[in-house]
Amino acid sequence: MAQLQDLEEYISSALDVVEFKLIRSKSDLDNDALAFHPLMAHQIFGDAESIFGYLDLKVRIFYTAGPLHIYLDVKYEEKVDDLPNSVLKADNVIATIAEKLPDGCYFVNMDEFLKTLDKADIFKPFGEKLAEHVHFNPNNNEERIFEIYHCNYRQTPFLKFFSRLQTFVLWFIDAASYIDVDDAQWAFFLCYEKYKTDNGDWLYAVVGYTTVYEYYAYPQHIRPRVSQMLVLPPFQKLGVGTIFLETIYKYYQNQKNVLDITVEDPSDDFQRMRSFVDARLCMSLKSFGSNEIKKGFTKNMINEAKQFLKLNPRQCRKVYEVLRLLYTHIHDKADYTGYRLEVKKRLNATYHKQLSDIKKLERAKIDTQWLRSSLPNLKDRVERLHEEYILVEKNYMQIVEKLRLFQK
Repeated sequence: MAQLQDLEEYISSALDVVEFKLIRSKSDLDNDALAFHPLMAHQIFGDAESIFGYLDLKVRIFYTAGPLHIYLDVKYEEKVDDLPNSVLKADNVIATIAEKLPDGCYFVNMDEFLKTLDKADIFKPFGEKLAEHVHFNPNNNEERIFEIYHCNYRQTPFLKFFSRLQTFVLWFIDAASYIDVDDAQWAFFLCYEKYKTDNGDWLYAVVGYTTVYEYYAYPQHIRPRVSQMLVLPPFQKLGVGTIFLETIYKYYQNQKNVLDITVEDPSDDFQRMRSFVDARLCMSLKSFGSNEIKKGFTKNMINEAKQFLKLNPRQCRKVYEVLRLLYTHIHDKADYTGYRLEVKKRLNATYHKQLSDIKKLERAKIDTQWLRSSLPNLKDRVERLHEEYILVEKNYMQIVEKLRLFQK
């Protein structure tokens, strides 16, 4: 029997061997340029993100570009089960992936899968169209049309379609889980690309989606919270995410019963995009003008951003810091110093609050030695504060650079 150390070549990284394709026509099946790989696989194959038992493994997951019917296929040169005297068993890749898929939504027979592709021309977007965005590529003079739709109904065809769509999150959003589509407070926003076939027919391909949970707020208001946003890899870097978020904002900003719009556990990339969109919108507000913003963060900013844009106070503060950096002359010592002190004051607020609480306890004759020991000394706090500021400024500067391009 082969030793385990001799079987390393039978261990494959799922990130390398799993590939996806969005199929629009039969010619796409053999077009390697359309393939893309997952960002993560631990939610499918465990923390090691590995697959055991195959030599030269290739796992193919194809989706029809519109209705998202799924085809699963595994190819390999050799399987550990077939080695002489082997008692080891290869991972059942199809079964492992299928466990995470809705019942009956995938094919393992190519002919059956192609039958669904033949019907792709009857697929139409679900929901109400909210916006259209045309992306122009100056390198090839190509225009691409993206449309965004809102869905909040519970029709069976849409729910089955969405159950297939959200299977992508396990591969592309960390710690993601499927949402409960039976909860009526979920709203769905979907983006499609409208494209023309060689025959001149207009068809639709799924680009991505966003889910928003509409929390109740007393007495008759809602607080929409953006939960998941996924733009599939073939459509990234085209400005789709920005248009997506702006469309969702506009949809809720026009509703009088909306208090504010929040985001659930945003990733760093999403937060940067969100802050860019928010900052760009706030630039049109009087209280965020270049002259006003140098006077410091004010209640007028909070009130105006909430009234017109439905921003919550915490996000409003971030936008203020981004725009103040935009309007700060970093080579002007006084101007730049004023900005740094303003941000550090906010970063240090929690530390000062802890100190204030300790002093209150001490005035009440309560022993606070254990609390004081948990806080860094002044020197360490100054060093940490500087490190925190550097990270914040670096993050903000990426947003500022995009805003400057927008201004041109």
